[in-house]
Amino acid sequence: MAQSDASFETDTADTIVGMWVTADEDIRQNLLPGGRYEEERDGRPKAYTGRYTVDGAHIDYFDDAGFTATGDVIEGVLYHEHLVLFRADDTE
Repeated sequence: MAQSDASFETDTADTIVGMWVTADEDIRQNLLPGGRYEEERDGRPKAYTGRYTVDGAHIDYFDDAGFTATGDVIEGVLYHEHLVLFRADDTE
């Protein structure tokens, strides 16, 4: 479900927007305000980029290369397809 930019930023700023990383920090996913994301993999900045929408704790990803993916934030952890990501400041 698409949301307007204004409600998107208000509804998700504290819970979704920000840097998420795997425990080994090989994958870093930056969920930007306004519904864009940039993902770094194995040191490759912007290995994946695209947009995302949020419905509650569920995220739908629409990559610029044309593929889609999903994720869910459960108890502060982002489960994105087969990945488990934590807030960047929670891994330090």
